[in-house]
Amino acid sequence: MIWSYYYQPAEGVQVLDEIQDFDRLMAAEGSILWIDMLKPSDQELFILTHDFKFHPLAIEDVIAENSRTKVDDYERYLFVVFPVVDYIGREHGLKVSELNFFLGKNYLITVRFTEHRMFDYLYGRAERDDRLISRGADYLFHAVVDTVVDNFNATLDIFDHEVDRIEQDVLGKPEEETLRSIFTLRRDVIALKRIVGPQKEVVNHISRQHYPLVTPALTPYFSDIHDHLLRINEIADSHQQILTSSLEIYYSSVSTRTGEIIKVLTILTAIFIPPTFLVGLWGMNFKYMPEIDKPWGYGMAIGIIGATIGAMLLYFWRKKWL
Repeated sequence: MIWSYYYQPAEGVQVLDEIQDFDRLMAAEGSILWIDMLKPSDQELFILTHDFKFHPLAIEDVIAENSRTKVDDYERYLFVVFPVVDYIGREHGLKVSELNFFLGKNYLITVRFTEHRMFDYLYGRAERDDRLISRGADYLFHAVVDTVVDNFNATLDIFDHEVDRIEQDVLGKPEEETLRSIFTLRRDVIALKRIVGPQKEVVNHISRQHYPLVTPALTPYFSDIHDHLLRINEIADSHQQILTSSLEIYYSSVSTRTGEIIKVLTILTAIFIPPTFLVGLWGMNFKYMPEIDKPWGYGMAIGIIGATIGAMLLYFWRKKWL
């Protein structure tokens, strides 16, 4: 599918459907064109080669869908690969998809293979406010990148909630599910850091290289995005440290509980050793044994066993083992 937003000073922003004569549209004085391709067909991808004559390597990166985050300067246009992140849930973790940009003098082409709510927001903004597109293709490029980075906030909010919940669980009575939550969330935080790191470098590169296709006036705005990515990375670092500490607390808690159980079992074993010895001693099959014929022999044996258990419990209590 393909959507196009075309701006002309005299007519404002027009929404165009399907494939258009893009060569003619871009030739108009003062025009700016934004083409967004979602799961493009072969015919729509052919536009990139035929109408815009992009480099085959850039087209190959678009089709591959697994390129690293980068910015390539082809002089006539910039080719930028920027991942988009959505948090699906604890079981599936982060959903990472690729967003490709072709930034030219008076056009921006975005190519993606996954639907995102943020593009509905950008479409609505483009239709309501001409300034999103009228200020230039580089301003539009900044707006899309800024929206992609702002999309991290939703993921960070979920991470904040999950980290707080895990902290409460490990300080209470952690269960096996708590351990699973720590490992899955830690996996997602590390994945987020791996995505944000290269994005940080690309945005910093754009803000410092002063590409001819990016207006110098936009440098502070890209620097602001870079600062935002730095903050996201710092928050992710903080979450990772908290999760590592929570893991240590979990193992310490489990070890403490195991020690308590072993202590109780050891005390029980120690308590029943003397009765077992006495029962074994009196249970030997000899004909002549003391008190074997006495009517009070059984009661005496029970009394001795009970007194032994009581004495051991008193001893353990004074030693503060109970």
